[in-house]
Amino acid sequence: MRPRLHYLAFLLFFALLLSACWAWLGRSHPLADAIADDQRLQCVSYSPFGREQSPFDLPLRLDSAQLDADLALLAQRFSCIRLYSMSGLEALPALARKHGLTLLLGAWVNADPRDTEAEIRLLIETARAYPDVVRAVLVGNETLLRREVTAAQLARLIERVRDNVPQPVSYADVWEFWLRHPEIAPAVDFLTVHLLPYWEDEPKGIDSALDEAARVHDEFVQRFAPKDILIGETGWPSQGRQRETAVPSPLNQARFIRGFVQQAEAQGWRYNLIEAFDQPWKRRSEGTVGGYWGLFDADRADKGVLSGPVSNLPDWPVWLALALALYGAALLLAGPGTRLWLPPLAALGAGCVAFQAQQLAVISRSPAEWLWGSTLICLNLLVLAQAALSATARRRTWPWLDAPLLLASGFAGAVLMLGLVLDARYRGFPWYALLFPAIFFLLHPRPIRPREGRLLAGVLALGIPLQLWQEGIVNGQAVAWALTCALLAVALMRAARRALPAHSPLPKPEPCTNQ
Repeated sequence: MRPRLHYLAFLLFFALLLSACWAWLGRSHPLADAIADDQRLQCVSYSPFGREQSPFDLPLRLDSAQLDADLALLAQRFSCIRLYSMSGLEALPALARKHGLTLLLGAWVNADPRDTEAEIRLLIETARAYPDVVRAVLVGNETLLRREVTAAQLARLIERVRDNVPQPVSYADVWEFWLRHPEIAPAVDFLTVHLLPYWEDEPKGIDSALDEAARVHDEFVQRFAPKDILIGETGWPSQGRQRETAVPSPLNQARFIRGFVQQAEAQGWRYNLIEAFDQPWKRRSEGTVGGYWGLFDADRADKGVLSGPVSNLPDWPVWLALALALYGAALLLAGPGTRLWLPPLAALGAGCVAFQAQQLAVISRSPAEWLWGSTLICLNLLVLAQAALSATARRRTWPWLDAPLLLASGFAGAVLMLGLVLDARYRGFPWYALLFPAIFFLLHPRPIRPREGRLLAGVLALGIPLQLWQEGIVNGQAVAWALTCALLAVALMRAARRALPAHSPLPKPEPCTNQ
């Protein structure tokens, strides 16, 4: 009886350890609020698109009731909203007036002269029709960054708008492009500068991001005096890939936004935050991170960015329940007489699968990505089942799955590694998707054909230094991915060294007798 009680305590220990890990991930962090509840922030970028909408779905069909509800929500916390185009948003100025909001009106300038002309005309008409609502107008947004017009062409457009509207006129771009094109400064009434520490060529971590904001603002004040400076975009993503020391997370988003607002209000800066609502459509062009800059999510739920305690994983009890259910299922599948190495391994596998499920909804942008992510989850579930059957006193029933599962893990790792080496900017580091198969097959090697195993191991091994050279060893997510790939490469090489002859059937593994 006593050994059985010891074993049950051993099982319970890893269940509690699994629970502690999820509770730690989901813990709340107290932060000072951005401003008092009875105050309103200056301005916020507004895109009207919901979870299933996109500006590329032409013609635009925007629900006026949804626009009204959006502005009513934003008017509770902001005094102004910034628009990037007026196309399809002709009703916005009247709604802004209704809710006591002013507008930073924008014209979308691109490489198509006809589109640009239509935008400029609509901008001028709207600014002149709503002088009490339109605070200023912005001719173009990051157009020079995208290299869609020349600086001379842009300056002519700005001059044309200045001659036809009563409001101040500006142009908006990343701060480095203002320094590259100072000839635009004389054409504008004030400079609209985008300051996004996460996206800089040398990304700034959350601990230095506010200092970077202050440095850039002070540099522009001194260099372009007496022109006023508007920080036209600043913010931090709540999800996505790490860039050097810049880590997207709900906590870091709240830390940056709250710290920036406090700093800006104390210093008397003019600012506009990006952005009001998460925009899932941006994930197609910018990866996961593109869809998670909002202060509210795509369903208009408050993300807690401006006030209150913050959790990086507020729904962690749901994922803990899934992890514990998988942990229990693995132990039940193994049955009595389970080897002592299964509980820690099952806890790791269950935790990884639950985390994959949580990330699936965050990172998937298309049916193909949903299918890919779901396939990796199924791969982990099969490996977890193999681990349980390998640890039982009974003979394992699925030995034919060993080699395919290991090769499938290696293939998935090789595909993901090639993507990170060849086109890394918008790709994440899914170490959690292959960590469990890597560790299981490293500890329990299975024979595979040498050629396939060595090829996949070689791709992983060659990709590790290239990927780390691109990302830097300060990128914790990249390092975790590199370590996972290293474990998987070693597991593949160990399995390949068992040197199955070509075209020979897989041998039946001998039952494990170690206790």
